[in-house]
Amino acid sequence: MRVSHAVGRALAGLGADTVFGVVGSGNFHVTNAMIEGGARYIAARHECGAAMMADTWARVTGRVGVLSVHQGPGLTNAMTGIAEAAKSRTPLLVLTPEAPGRNSNFYVDVAALAHSVGAEHVRAGRPATAVADACRAFQLAQQRRTVVLALPLDVQAAEAIPGQVCTGPLTHLPEVSAEGVAAVATLLSTASRPVFIAGRGARGARAELERTADACGALLATSAVAKGLFGGNPWNLDVSGGFATPLAAELIRDADVVVGWGCALNMWTTRHGALIGPDAIVVQVDDDASAIGRHRAVNLGVVGDVAATAAGVAEKLDQASDVVMSQRSSKIKERIARNGRWRDVPFTDESGAGKIDPRALSIALDDMLPAERTVAIDSGNFMGYPSMFLSVPDESAFCFTQGFQAIGLGLGTAIGAAVARPDRLTVAALGDGGALMGISELETAVRLGIGMVIVVYDDEAYGAEVHHFGPDGDPVDTVRFPSADIAAIGRGFGCDGIVVRSVADLDGVRSWLAGPRDCPLVIDAKVTGEHGSWWLEEAFRGH
Repeated sequence: MRVSHAVGRALAGLGADTVFGVVGSGNFHVTNAMIEGGARYIAARHECGAAMMADTWARVTGRVGVLSVHQGPGLTNAMTGIAEAAKSRTPLLVLTPEAPGRNSNFYVDVAALAHSVGAEHVRAGRPATAVADACRAFQLAQQRRTVVLALPLDVQAAEAIPGQVCTGPLTHLPEVSAEGVAAVATLLSTASRPVFIAGRGARGARAELERTADACGALLATSAVAKGLFGGNPWNLDVSGGFATPLAAELIRDADVVVGWGCALNMWTTRHGALIGPDAIVVQVDDDASAIGRHRAVNLGVVGDVAATAAGVAEKLDQASDVVMSQRSSKIKERIARNGRWRDVPFTDESGAGKIDPRALSIALDDMLPAERTVAIDSGNFMGYPSMFLSVPDESAFCFTQGFQAIGLGLGTAIGAAVARPDRLTVAALGDGGALMGISELETAVRLGIGMVIVVYDDEAYGAEVHHFGPDGDPVDTVRFPSADIAAIGRGFGCDGIVVRSVADLDGVRSWLAGPRDCPLVIDAKVTGEHGSWWLEEAFRGH
């Protein structure tokens, strides 16, 4: 047995049952060995698309995603997706061959590439340790790390050493800090206006966080990546930060204690710090000690698993007899019910002259599409509209790959989500620039028979740059493009495709939803673009 075969079979035995990638000579044997071990292989058309499929599959399932790429250009093609995963702390294992020396055209410094984007690097450098090295890389990825496993070609081709075994998956959870639990409980018991902001690290901890919030009267919000976590809760303010509704921004800014649960509390979530009142006490709970205070100073940092820490705080609060509990008034509850969503905020519909207002488009789609859906968002000027106007059933149904803020990742993101949750309708929301960057993956979606909806917010430009530089009088011809019939391009790949210029044009969506949904639907929505989105104006221009 060759080392490549032994490594592939060992990884499949650890539970790596789904692999995304583009196969070349260097990863041919290890990928086939995983398939022989029972893994499903999903072939993408570009390595960056494959990286995003694996990244999002991991986000949705909560398990280690696996990406397999060719040596050299296969890895460099995937690097944008790997950077997104690393910056988002996605549990992802990247299998990449390594050329034998610098004289090879395929040679790249794998370790340097991995470290440059914040990923970990493991090298299976000897036949005698290759299986153990692969197992170590997989176990490291389980700790919410993106890990690049280098498999030198000469080592892969060597004869495997018998008797190498894996010790099994490693589950690493830091111990709950009794001192930290007590300190958080003390702060919350005396808080008049506490607010919880839950991030990606709080996914799966809804019950514990709601119990804690109920015990102290806290209002609930999330970072953008955790949207949907508190869906249906009457005290849910939805997303904090640049996407926050006016009501959410008001109530979060008024908080006297803000607790970030598995949340980075970065500039986007805190609206460049403006959402945190100057006198507010800020608490951060995270299982990664290096995350505490990374983006802003905090008054109290607690290292620990979010669910376990919240459960401990709730128990302490239940034992207290003098919790203030003044935040949850009937008036606030009514205001949240009436104005808690962006679609409840009045706006002037600017549709007309052959263009549809992105708000009107998103609201109409929200009403039309089934509630059991997964929404995957690309980056760009448009992204606030589908993010805030399309509802999702829970946090695993919202895929917001913005750690690296790269456009062109959305279609691969959506395909990975669809593979992870085929029981839900996947909705990809893309800008025209990002859609055309990743367009090759339409073939992947058609080949896999994924009945997904792909909404392209088409303003015929890189809208963020237009609205960033245009108001200052700078020429923006370099970021504007002639109109493209993206629906026709979709049909060329085997999708259904419609052009939407008004809400009435969405009747074609109803027809597609009626069945059989055996291929993707591309909606080329010609959206208005006279001014930037609200979140972009605030982020770039301070409006």
